[in-house]
Amino acid sequence: MKRLLPVLILLLLVAVSATLLRGKPSPAIPLPPLKADLQGTLPNELSQLPGMDHAIDSFLNFWGIQGASLAISRHDSLLYARGYGLSDEKTPMTPDVRLRLASISKLLTAAGIMRLQEEGKVFLETPVFGPLGVLKEYDPFIKDEACFGITVEHLLRHQAGFTARGGDVMFRTLEFMRKWGLSEPPSADYLVKKELGKRLYFEPGTWQEYSNFGYLLLSLIIEKVSGLPYEEFMQKEVFEPVGCRHFAIGGDYLKDRLPGESRYYMQADAEAVPSFDGRYAAVEKCYGGNHISGLMGAGAWVGSAPELARFVGAIDGFGVIEDILNEESIGQMTAYFDPDSFGLGWIDCKPDGELTRTGSFSGSTALIKVYPDGECWILLCNTSAWRGSRFTKNVAALFKNLRGRFSADLPERDLFRE
Repeated sequence: MKRLLPVLILLLLVAVSATLLRGKPSPAIPLPPLKADLQGTLPNELSQLPGMDHAIDSFLNFWGIQGASLAISRHDSLLYARGYGLSDEKTPMTPDVRLRLASISKLLTAAGIMRLQEEGKVFLETPVFGPLGVLKEYDPFIKDEACFGITVEHLLRHQAGFTARGGDVMFRTLEFMRKWGLSEPPSADYLVKKELGKRLYFEPGTWQEYSNFGYLLLSLIIEKVSGLPYEEFMQKEVFEPVGCRHFAIGGDYLKDRLPGESRYYMQADAEAVPSFDGRYAAVEKCYGGNHISGLMGAGAWVGSAPELARFVGAIDGFGVIEDILNEESIGQMTAYFDPDSFGLGWIDCKPDGELTRTGSFSGSTALIKVYPDGECWILLCNTSAWRGSRFTKNVAALFKNLRGRFSADLPERDLFRE
């Protein structure tokens, strides 16, 4: 115990320091109200730093990225919002353009769960299955009794025991349609029943393995306890209260492109693939290769970079945007445990308070970094990088470089309010 005491004291000091860093500055004068809607208020001309913009353009050109949207905030004040490249063949990218968020969707879903916990409708320790489980209707389909030990927190932290070894269940739609003799993609309900017929890869809570399926279950939990469709609950109870009015569940094909949404691109040498639903023999993987809408809270959301920055400002404990979660919930989401543990929705929570959320699939790359000094950097891209999911590490390195060179040059203002 004596050996552990210095370590425990150090961890306590780190936690206290991170909490203090998140203290909200008290404005000397009353602030103007937040804009009710950011759409149409952020032309590229408002944000120009030639040196930084040139560095970003060079980075995107090197990686073959058609277009990207950047948002930078500090203590929840939006300092910079600019589009780079093109959102389609002819249209310049602007901050208004909506892009696929991929696994950043998990952060949104986690916030929805925490919102419901504050309302007393579900808790981190709530069992998912079993007599007291929120999804106990699936009990008859469970093969492995270890499933009855899964909690909501296990799903949020990827500790429920599900595995993607042998292929991620959320990206094997066509394979399952053929295997199960289906003429349409399986519904979430059907997919859950089938997946629960397998054994878990590990005992819940003893290890972690990234699981999109776990966040599908969280989406169904939100529907069950709120009494609303997942998308409707998130829009009404999570996004609209902070003025994020243009988040939506994305579509699968180019024809499903939402108003104001970017087009997506593969690298020039990318091969065509069969469509996820068997309708087409060959499609661009970013348009029909995956059942994106079927991902729900695991990866289906579309939104703009500035609105995403505004959302992060409502769940990070920084600044002067009124949080939609209380201090306890934010503390639970951002708590550091050890180098190998996922946060609640966040992919990584550092001891000093730095937060990371990544997202990528065909035609999309996204990264959020929240730094201990209160800055939040977000980049959303509309093109698959030839380095695949590892590309986000290069974006993180770009952020580090640009912060060192240009943070002091960012204008002191708040585009959320001006």
